[in-house]
Amino acid sequence: MPFRFLIPVLSIALLPSYSAAQLQPQGTASAACSHDRARLLALDEHSFDQDFSGGWRALADKGEECEPVAADLLRDYRELHKNDSTMLLWHEGQLRAFSGQYAQAIELMRRSRGPGEEDKGGWKAYVDATVAFLGRDEAALETARQRLAALAPPTGEKLVIKDGYFEVKTPDGQTLNMRWPPNIDVVEGLQNCFDQPYKTAYAMECRTNKTRPASGA
Repeated sequence: MPFRFLIPVLSIALLPSYSAAQLQPQGTASAACSHDRARLLALDEHSFDQDFSGGWRALADKGEECEPVAADLLRDYRELHKNDSTMLLWHEGQLRAFSGQYAQAIELMRRSRGPGEEDKGGWKAYVDATVAFLGRDEAALETARQRLAALAPPTGEKLVIKDGYFEVKTPDGQTLNMRWPPNIDVVEGLQNCFDQPYKTAYAMECRTNKTRPASGA
């Protein structure tokens, strides 16, 4: 599945160079997951995390077996740049969850949530819903969905919501129509396919299918 996430990220400062030995991957990845590790780790955060055809996404899109490799690349990028930004943590967490590494995913996603309970954009409710799904807590998932569904549009911003949808510009210049509140369709998909693995429940089919497929289907 192509990895498209639509959250803006922060810029980072230039970092000192590292030796080739420091940039070597741990272990040997399959040939299908080969990548220019040094080049990827040297990218600025936007190019590494938000380029839909480059950065870690190009590696993850090579195949299911490359998702944990891409997760490790995200981890190494965070550690190398000393950068635990919300989106780097979240995207690594998602890749861990896609690979069935739920415990690691939950820890990373909770770290991406941020402090406090103020939640103007609904991010915390979305994180809580995803963590509840991974933790097999259906009641907590519904509670988080209700919090997200109750999110009011931001005031003072040029956001036009029509028939429950709003337009958003992606980093590569596309215009997409998205449900309001953001990620509500994803959370509904997690509920529709609660008995499925996260990777299945996150997919578009579960967001439109109101009948849960049988477990293991």
